[in-house]
Amino acid sequence: MPIVSSDIKIRLSGGAANANVNASLGGVKSTVELVDATLHNLFDKVTSAEAAAGLVEYRCVYVHNGHATLSLEDAKVFIASNTPSPDTTLAIGVGTAAINANEQTVANEATAPSGVSFSEPATFAAGLTIGTLLPGQHKAIWLRRTISAGAAAVNDTATFRVQGDTAP
Repeated sequence: MPIVSSDIKIRLSGGAANANVNASLGGVKSTVELVDATLHNLFDKVTSAEAAAGLVEYRCVYVHNGHATLSLEDAKVFIASNTPSPDTTLAIGVGTAAINANEQTVANEATAPSGVSFSEPATFAAGLTIGTLLPGQHKAIWLRRTISAGAAAVNDTATFRVQGDTAP
């Protein structure tokens, strides 16, 4: 039986038991799974003052292969649907730590991770390469939310996806 989407887990960072998305700023992989990989489940609501001034924030999550015996091969991450607002964008970047290693930690959500390149790939073909994750392994992914100064109020959404192959 091949790996199915429910075998691919998105877990917070920030410590083994971290359940606070605002503390998902790198470091040790949490046991807490992010069930819905969307913008609102990773970032807090934007205040009117933040929207007026503009804002850039970061989060770190781990892609975890939860299958007991199969590898997730040639995995990529991409933005399945970016925000419909012209004032906000979601961008992603692959972490700098090796597969199954702890990612760097940033001081706060406004601090960019060092050495991570961000982009907005919209398809699997254009996606960022994660590589092959053996059973139980993980790889860090960074997300960057950018709010333009003077942004209008909107119920904003965006979704990222991880996809790969399994051996027959």
